[in-house]
Amino acid sequence: MASIVTANFDRNSNVAPIRIERTQISVRPVEFAGGGTHGAYRGRRRVRRVARKEPSASIAKRIFDVSAASAALLFFAPLLIAIAILIKATSPGPVLFFQYRYGYRNRRFKIYKFRTMRSDACDVRGVTQTVQGDARVTSIGRILRKTSLDEIPQLLNVIKGDMSLVGPRPHVPGMLAADLPYEDLVPYYFQRHTARPGITGLAQVSGCRGSTAEFEPAVSRIDYDLHYIERWSLRLDIMIIIRTIRKEFLSGSGF
Repeated sequence: MASIVTANFDRNSNVAPIRIERTQISVRPVEFAGGGTHGAYRGRRRVRRVARKEPSASIAKRIFDVSAASAALLFFAPLLIAIAILIKATSPGPVLFFQYRYGYRNRRFKIYKFRTMRSDACDVRGVTQTVQGDARVTSIGRILRKTSLDEIPQLLNVIKGDMSLVGPRPHVPGMLAADLPYEDLVPYYFQRHTARPGITGLAQVSGCRGSTAEFEPAVSRIDYDLHYIERWSLRLDIMIIIRTIRKEFLSGSGF
């Protein structure tokens, strides 16, 4: 079995894998987020662990999500109107793009995004991932993806209860990682769905964003998702949101 360690994010690297030793078969013992208080022995000393709720069971997290998402929609309203006009003016087709993703407890939901690709080239199933310089992306779409502004309509998903501001990013059913279905590559893959999916997450601000074609980054992304669920707190959510604004909206690392 591979050793599991928690690694601090290295600011000089693109991806900070939680697991530094790993066999090609991914195995991860998971501490159930909703489990009761229990004790564990380390040598002769008994260590008491504190019970933690699943993020989706927290009323405080839900209140924070709805309040912050509503305020953000009001704040971004003029920008949303401007983006909608630009999308309609530069390419034929709808302003918004809809796609079904995995949600809480594996339920599927319809996610909202600004359309960034040509209407005739949109991948509704989402299995074909976007790559650097993708010819399907429109001129305004490149700007939206680089600044992550195409994700803003997901604030509606947060208010509806499909998503949270922070959580594992929602994947399309059948998403590939290292040329395999994600659940085949990572046997504990579906455990990430014990929390509502998020607009941003610990994996994204830790460098695990973009293509899942490589084995190590693909598995590290799921490790970060489960690490977030196990260690969730409102303080962690706020920290991730601040890092997202700094890393995605201001630095523009998307494509």
